[in-house]
Amino acid sequence: MSWDLLKLESLLSQRDDYAVTREATCLCITNSDGIDAYLAISGEQIIVESLLFAKGQVKDCALLNDDILKTHQIFPLTTIGITNVEGEDYYMAFGALSAQSKEESILIEVDMLFQNVEAFLDAYQNHLVNGVEL
Repeated sequence: MSWDLLKLESLLSQRDDYAVTREATCLCITNSDGIDAYLAISGEQIIVESLLFAKGQVKDCALLNDDILKTHQIFPLTTIGITNVEGEDYYMAFGALSAQSKEESILIEVDMLFQNVEAFLDAYQNHLVNGVEL
């Protein structure tokens, strides 16, 4: 099956612990902890991502980046990158899977992203100026 936003919205809206809203080209998914993730279809991929913290909140970006590169493999299915939002750089967590993926795979990817966001914030908290609270 090839997914589109309408089908994905229907699938994710079935989860009691998710609030799903449709935006122009993506879905905003909020879990019961108040964490937001954005899901979009890009070519043959489904991408789901969540902002972690602004780069400006980081004490030493080189040290954090080194720590991320040494530890990211312990967080399954999710990677960290840097993205620019309205002129400000943010660290973000993201995962990608095929637009042909099964329902279970999509749900696992979104669930794992939410779990990993919390784990990333906990693991890298000591690199932040004031810490981040969920």
